[in-house]
Amino acid sequence: MRAWDESERAAEAARLAAEADRVAERERTLHELQRAGVDLDPEGRGATATSGGPDTPEDREHTHPHRHREPGEPPLTGIVGAGAVGCALGLALTRGGWPVKAVASRDPGRRERFCGLVPGARAFSEANALLDEVDLVILAVPDDAIAPLAASLRLYSGQAMVHTSGLLGAEVLAPAMAAGTQTGSFHPLVAFADTERAVAALHGAKIAVEGDDDLVALLADMAEAVGGTAVRLAPGAKPAYHAAAVLAAGGVVALLDAIVELGAVAGLDEPAALAVYLPLVRQTLANAEALGVRSALTGPFTRGDSGTLDAHLDALRRHAPDVAELYRVLGRRELELARARGSLTPQAAQRLAASLANRP
Repeated sequence: MRAWDESERAAEAARLAAEADRVAERERTLHELQRAGVDLDPEGRGATATSGGPDTPEDREHTHPHRHREPGEPPLTGIVGAGAVGCALGLALTRGGWPVKAVASRDPGRRERFCGLVPGARAFSEANALLDEVDLVILAVPDDAIAPLAASLRLYSGQAMVHTSGLLGAEVLAPAMAAGTQTGSFHPLVAFADTERAVAALHGAKIAVEGDDDLVALLADMAEAVGGTAVRLAPGAKPAYHAAAVLAAGGVVALLDAIVELGAVAGLDEPAALAVYLPLVRQTLANAEALGVRSALTGPFTRGDSGTLDAHLDALRRHAPDVAELYRVLGRRELELARARGSLTPQAAQRLAASLANRP
């Protein structure tokens, strides 16, 4: 192997000097941009391997580049997603004294709206940039986006990440974990149709949480900050929990729509139908809360009144056949409640069951 000649040595020295100049110039540029307050997606989020094995969450540790919260203070929080849920949570947390420092959204209009609601929050177009600013990351994005988003992120040691899905468990965030990180979920049982209404509804709301013990304790504090109360769910319970939530929200709306349709048969428009029937709905809910669900049941199923049931079904078949099927499904549930309560004789229960099964 021949030795380098002087021209090669000079060329190599010149290359190294130019590289040093480029590095120095890049550092000066980054410093000036940061002083000007320009948001950056920093490069070089390096990791130090804790073992010589493959690059996995278990054997890789990220070191957070920014100052953490002081002991006893709420964590510096960032929200990924600036839609209805993200904006409402950002506003509610800020009003509750919780430091919301950053938001990430690819929609410029949503970023602007969020920052209008949460003054001082830094806005990023990409979620990875937000990770450098905060200790707690909230993914307030649609359910189907959570898994691929988590797979594109990697937490720093000491950070935590939660999502706001009512359906998915904390395990969906596993790809984002590194050594010394935690994941969980934080699902407010609130309808997020309007920001201010949702923020108001958080006061007194139940918020389903899951995760490690330390993280659940933190999420309970966060629930309290927005005015709610945390309820810890058992592992694997999220689908059943969320299905019940859908019935409590969308299911009730569908039932109200059926009531309005029948009101139209009686000559009532929607406002009139709601004015007539909503007080009865509210009274029934109050009875269920005070007496229990089974004791709140009233109507022909508690009396064994099969003649009334037959008249109802006949009218529904003629005027609202879609509602007739809903009436039958709910009727079977009411019949079982009445049987369990012991308010029906076996003969009366049999007649009601026969009426529900009778189709034209």
